Amino acid sequence: MSYSVGQVAGFAGVTVRTLHHYDDIGLLVPSERSRAGHRRYSDADLDRLQQILFYRELGFPLDEVAALLEGLAAGTSDPRAHLRRQHELLTARIEKLQKMAAAVEHAMEAHKMGINLTPEEKFEVFGDKDPEQYAEEAEERWGGTEAYAESQRRAARYTKEDWKRLQAEATDWSERYAALMAEGEQPTGERAMDMAEEHRRHIGTWYYECGYEMHRCLGDMYVSDERFKAFYDSMRPGLAEHLREAIMANAARHTS
Repeated sequence: MSYSVGQVAGFAGVTVRTLHHYDDIGLLVPSERSRAGHRRYSDADLDRLQQILFYRELGFPLDEVAALLEGLAAGTSDPRAHLRRQHELLTARIEKLQKMAAAVEHAMEAHKMGINLTPEEKFEVFGDKDPEQYAEEAEERWGGTEAYAESQRRAARYTKEDWKRLQAEATDWSERYAALMAEGEQPTGERAMDMAEEHRRHIGTWYYECGYEMHRCLGDMYVSDERFKAFYDSMRPGLAEHLREAIMANAARHTS
């Protein structure tokens, strides 16, 4: 059974010109010729072509491919060792492609979230808190708003150092607010309202323009949404409710 150059090109997914080139350089010389002088390929030729394409896919130059196959054909290479080498090369290629796929997935998520950090940098900045945990829900709830679009635009520009500064400011604020509560400051007290104003300005500086009405809505959400409530109450029990009241009092003194 023999095959024409066109048939082999179709089988292997290569061009006729490629097969002609392999013939010209002696890499794959057809076993037969038709009476009219046309190339005819045997099953053994197809096996060799498969080996050639395997190594080409892995990036081997044609001269190295030729040396590998000639060693196998001459019996100077152990067929089993040859197969083991192919397996090792494939395994390495798969591992490399998996890493590339993971990197692309990370880049896609980073682009979606606007957080352009490597996994190592994310851990360094956010610790065990996942900044993307509620990304999909946030997009569903606020994706059509200008505030959401603005937060995405800003976040996309932030470096690791920017995120560190943001986190440091937030941590400092939470520690001071917890201390204020420990001292018995009421939510309507001057210091509590000042810290609520600082909270609003922090949002405006780092995420989006946060007016007093928006801040009121956020304050309600900090109490009504169990996840936000748990986040703020983890700083100090009752902090979510206390902050909400301080936000309301601060908004009232600035808008009345």
